[in-house]
Amino acid sequence: MPVLSVSHVTVYRYKRPVAFGPHRMMFRPRDSYDQRLIDWTLAITPQPANLRWLHDPFGNCVAIAEFTGRAAELRFESQIRLEHTPANVPDFKVEDYARIYPFSYRAEEMPDLVPSIERQYSDPDQEVYRWVRKFLRDGRGNDTATLLMTLTRAIKESFAYERRVESGTRDPALTLKLGRGSCRDLALLMIEAVRSLDLAARFVSGYLYVADRDGPQLVGGGSTHAWCQVYLPGAGWVEFDPTNGIVGNRDLIRVAVARDPKQAVPLSGTWRGAASDHIDMTVEGKVRTEDAVAPPRAARAAAANQRARR
Repeated sequence: MPVLSVSHVTVYRYKRPVAFGPHRMMFRPRDSYDQRLIDWTLAITPQPANLRWLHDPFGNCVAIAEFTGRAAELRFESQIRLEHTPANVPDFKVEDYARIYPFSYRAEEMPDLVPSIERQYSDPDQEVYRWVRKFLRDGRGNDTATLLMTLTRAIKESFAYERRVESGTRDPALTLKLGRGSCRDLALLMIEAVRSLDLAARFVSGYLYVADRDGPQLVGGGSTHAWCQVYLPGAGWVEFDPTNGIVGNRDLIRVAVARDPKQAVPLSGTWRGAASDHIDMTVEGKVRTEDAVAPPRAARAAAANQRARR
């Protein structure tokens, strides 16, 4: 069972001391059967006057920091260690009635799934709807798992990945038109495409393990990452990362889930001062395996013995 370590540091810098309003943080990973939080620390400089915790409507853990006084720099540092168990994908344990698309969710599940089925973004020309229909076989049923895996990999292969530092997420129709987007843009495109097929989907914010950050296989490391989940009867909420073509939770660490990306922003807040006071904001995230963080006990002992013999 791999143990992963996550370091997430966000720093805001200003020309002169400014005042800070409340800041809302979603850094703490969700505990589950496939990821277990071992340790987590949060350091904020300057120290907030008050730090309170709550669970939002989706069960995400949220921290809210309130400040007094002024400072020229505001720093948030989150350190995480967790056990991560990759799922056996693509062996979905989907209920028989849902193995072939189209299907209908059971009546008892619908009241809870409807908000995740309803489309949230305007698509006046039905471009997203027409695009996703290309993945369906006319007049024949479609294997549900194969359909979703094909859609995930098609986005990875057909859209260019780009880092975007500006806030917000593009409308799916715009992402489709541009043929490129950040991880959150591509995740939202898949969510709205899946919803147009009357399937429940939601947004996920978290971290991606990449051995060399952005390499030839995986992109989106070095900061927070975004992907989506689709609800499949019998399998539950299944992870799909269209940025990297990942199906299942391999290399993905969930922090927050939400109906819309605006509800899962990792860090947000306000400050008071002149607009020209702001210098920059830097965000750095590192995800490592336990071996990369600290050598195994046997290796540490061997190194100590070596030093003792010198």
